[in-house]
Amino acid sequence: MDVTGTPCRHRCRCLAKGRHRVLRWGKGTPYGGFIPFPASMKERARQRSVCESAVMSAPTSMRASKAGHNDVGHRRKREPAGALATAYLVIYNVVMTAGWLVIAVGLVRAYLAKGSFHGLYYSIEKPLKFFQTGAVLEILHCAIGIVPSSVVLTGFQVMSRVFLTWAVTHSVREVQNEDSVLLFVVAWTMTEIVRYSFYTFTLLNHLPYLIKWARYTLFIVLYPMGVSGELLTIHAALPYVKKTGLYSVTLPNNYNFSFSYHTFLIITMVAYIPLFPQLYFHMLWQRRKVLGHVEDRSKAE
Repeated sequence: MDVTGTPCRHRCRCLAKGRHRVLRWGKGTPYGGFIPFPASMKERARQRSVCESAVMSAPTSMRASKAGHNDVGHRRKREPAGALATAYLVIYNVVMTAGWLVIAVGLVRAYLAKGSFHGLYYSIEKPLKFFQTGAVLEILHCAIGIVPSSVVLTGFQVMSRVFLTWAVTHSVREVQNEDSVLLFVVAWTMTEIVRYSFYTFTLLNHLPYLIKWARYTLFIVLYPMGVSGELLTIHAALPYVKKTGLYSVTLPNNYNFSFSYHTFLIITMVAYIPLFPQLYFHMLWQRRKVLGHVEDRSKAE
């Protein structure tokens, strides 16, 4: 009950302690004596602060205890979904690891059979398209929340590779014999084998240090290698795209709209300039964060 005699909106024990009922002499009352009478604004503010301090002391533990029970119940309800999601992610990463291992074995077998790097793309074209397109599911994983990663960043990384696989290498067959294609395919293959293996062992809570080290070290070479192959492949496709007008829309047409796929590829190449350094240095920062203390300890010894 507050200083005006009305019930207190704070659930505390102030009433029992006599803090919220200020009795003053009431004049002209039929019963006489002391009656509830509003205190001054200053005193009312002081009484309210006392009430709030009491609320923050005693009931806090009860609210925390109640919240804790709610959290436990919430976690218990989500455990089956979490276990199901984990099982699915383990299967997905195992399949993707096996798929990129198939691509790696196919490259090695084709090279040993031909004795040359030329034309190796045809030996792994189908599995490359299948498993690289399968990476689109990673965007869905981020969107529904079973993987705590950025949807935008994951979508950019995945779709850039899917774009190069289908919209460039598949669509412009003249570039499939270029050495630059083999350059980014080898970089992708090694990167994905390590990455999906890292995710698999992490989900199983048995991450070997070698996989962890490879995950945060091999990109130093493989990332520039892959980007160089991608840029060289797009550059090699430009003359054929311009000559054939592939995926381009010219005026006049019913929609009064034009699109130059040749120009779009050039813009894509230019976009690599600001994006590549940011991603590369971000990965270097992650490497220092994850492996820095281990390397410092080894140097100290």
